[in-house]
Amino acid sequence: MRPLPDTNTVNGEATLRVVRRDLPHDSARKHVTGGAAYIDDLREPEGTLHLAIGGAPIARGKLTGLNLTAVRAAPGVVAIITAADIPGTNDVSALGLGDDPLFVDSQISFHGQALFAVAATSRDAARKAALLAKVETETETPNISVEDGLQSGETVLNDYGFVVGDVASALAKSPHRASGTLHIGGQEHFYLEGQIALAIPGEEGDLHIFSSTQHPSEVQHIVAHLLGLPQAAITVEVRRMGGGFGGKESQASAWAAYAALAAHITKHACKMRPDRDADMAMTGKRHDFRVDYDVGFDDSGLILGLDTTLAARCGYSADLSAGVVDRALFHTDNAYYLSDTNILSKRVRTNTVSNTAFRGFGGPQGMMAIERVIDCIAWRLGLDPLDVRMRNYYAPGRDVTPYGQTIEDNVLPELTSQIERSSDYRARRNEITTFNAGSRFLKRGIALVPLKFGISFTAQHLNQGSALVHVYRDGSVHLNHGGTEMGQGLFVKIAQVVAETFGISMPYVKVMATHTAKVPNTSPTAASSGSDINGMAALDAAMAIRNRIAAFAAERYQVDAAHVSFRDDTVIVGNEVIPFPEMVEAAYRARVHLSSTGFYATPKLHWDRDKGHGRPFFYFAYGAACAEVLIDTTTGELRVLRTDLLHDVGRSLNPAIDIGQIEGGFVQGMGWLTGEELVFDDKGRLRTHAPSTYKIPTAFDLPEDFRVALFDNTNREDTIYRSKAVGEPPLMLGIAVFAAIADAIHSLAPGKPVPLNAPATAESILHACSCMVSIR
Repeated sequence: MRPLPDTNTVNGEATLRVVRRDLPHDSARKHVTGGAAYIDDLREPEGTLHLAIGGAPIARGKLTGLNLTAVRAAPGVVAIITAADIPGTNDVSALGLGDDPLFVDSQISFHGQALFAVAATSRDAARKAALLAKVETETETPNISVEDGLQSGETVLNDYGFVVGDVASALAKSPHRASGTLHIGGQEHFYLEGQIALAIPGEEGDLHIFSSTQHPSEVQHIVAHLLGLPQAAITVEVRRMGGGFGGKESQASAWAAYAALAAHITKHACKMRPDRDADMAMTGKRHDFRVDYDVGFDDSGLILGLDTTLAARCGYSADLSAGVVDRALFHTDNAYYLSDTNILSKRVRTNTVSNTAFRGFGGPQGMMAIERVIDCIAWRLGLDPLDVRMRNYYAPGRDVTPYGQTIEDNVLPELTSQIERSSDYRARRNEITTFNAGSRFLKRGIALVPLKFGISFTAQHLNQGSALVHVYRDGSVHLNHGGTEMGQGLFVKIAQVVAETFGISMPYVKVMATHTAKVPNTSPTAASSGSDINGMAALDAAMAIRNRIAAFAAERYQVDAAHVSFRDDTVIVGNEVIPFPEMVEAAYRARVHLSSTGFYATPKLHWDRDKGHGRPFFYFAYGAACAEVLIDTTTGELRVLRTDLLHDVGRSLNPAIDIGQIEGGFVQGMGWLTGEELVFDDKGRLRTHAPSTYKIPTAFDLPEDFRVALFDNTNREDTIYRSKAVGEPPLMLGIAVFAAIADAIHSLAPGKPVPLNAPATAESILHACSCMVSIR
């Protein structure tokens, strides 16, 4: 399925003219000129109705009465929709567990949960009418925090974990032992384009849905199930999203379902677009975690045994918590060999909105757990944390993960050595020690933290992708695939692959909206697999057409097919050079089929969850970050002074796009661990539900000195042009900032553990500083 070899090669590799080039995002110009159309920009059909949700006023209890008389009488109201109006099944759960109703029937599970929807002639009319409902309830005490859920014993799924060796014995025999607890906060996705869907009814009950979703096929499936229709009656289309970050993987489905149900009932086009407050209050976040650990280690800092429990706040239903918390377990080792370990997870039920996928999908929380353990060991022994990290790296003979996968592609020793030198880590560490000794209130900290992130869906059936490619008579190319574009640059990368295959320049290739009627049964654009899966599927389709054209050209000019090549917008046949459009026209006239589907299934994967053993990941992406911070111990204020990032993307399909992803991922990870704080009150109401109370990073928060480089490496696995995934892994580079903050606080009382939880807000930093000063 690799491209046919060209006659010109460099170092044995075919010369590439489009792939591995710094090309702009396919919509870059449209983004900055306002020409990129999002769903709310689309022309609405005549008579479009707008929806608003009436939510529950309590977080837990029973719905005993719902009087909607005043709502029906409100100006502009056309219809009111409740659970009784659903013709199919009242469930929008991602895993089909039946635990996520579109509308409350009787049991209320979180504050703001949908009781009904109003369809009106305008959005304002719908929102005003929804406030007129009279709701009667019986209130029960809600579980809000992880601790509340642990105390109640309620879970959304069974406990699960990995056990390797004899942990109790290893801990008992360890020369040193430390234990502690780390609280890791959640995170709001804060996509620029909020949740939105537009459903347009067609013939015989068919529906065409424009949805801002990372998973069009799941929207199709859930809407069909809700309406009692075959999936073929539902078409879902998405040209682009204004950000997703995992928040539109499963949770876009409910918003599309509201619009689809209303359109099905009213026979009008219906649009569902919540405002930012409602979006934040009614959608899931990154999972909060409580981590409890007990670690044994020797004098050099080598981990001899680790017993840890990861308790996740999942919310009121399972949503995607099965995969999210599993991936947290998969990444609790991060870059480190754990010989004797017990890693347990608890999926805690709370009366808050169901938490969901978020960039990294549980991996960041697992890595935070082990990085705190590493820092704790270093503090106890008086060692440089970087030395403890490198001491525990995977190595020959110490290369099997707690879930049984052998690490075959570990480049972290070389990568760490490179960034240690380029960041001048050792000299800066000495300089910071001197600075802190002479500065009473301002303290600096530095940390160099590695990253190993597994690439593949851990749900094996999702590791597949399809594409559809048409070549028209003028040589232009129509490209469809199952991936969705949310600003990450997937579309331009796949277009580069197709352009390279045909030897044509980028203007020839037109990437179309993701469309379930063109490419069916798609996997979500998630798990950092978009380019891997869809790139290979598009290559498969394009190669099928290219091979047909090559065979035709070889026969026509009486040469061997090996002497037919495609480059520079031409087809070279022996000594003949034919413009690509001319050759395509000739092939068409010779009745050569110029359209093809393509398919790809990720190889080598096997995973037995019951046994906790297998190869869940095709390969690993690696990276490291060195961060330096300055804190004010009297106020908790923070400045990130410098960051050096070195990231492994294999042979990048588009270095400019990948560097953008690395920069953005790092900043998002830094925001999660510093300023972004979710606050629920004791009634289960989200109090940080707008930009006024929830603070994402701004330009002011960026490192003053921000350095990013790509590690020179190739993927040992046969991925698309030997590239590696880049969507999620860079987010975890932000952990270095948190570790650097802890390092600065540690200077107040060397040798003592730092009681810093995430996010490290000014209040959290000030509290930790106060604790350290009190124990000096």
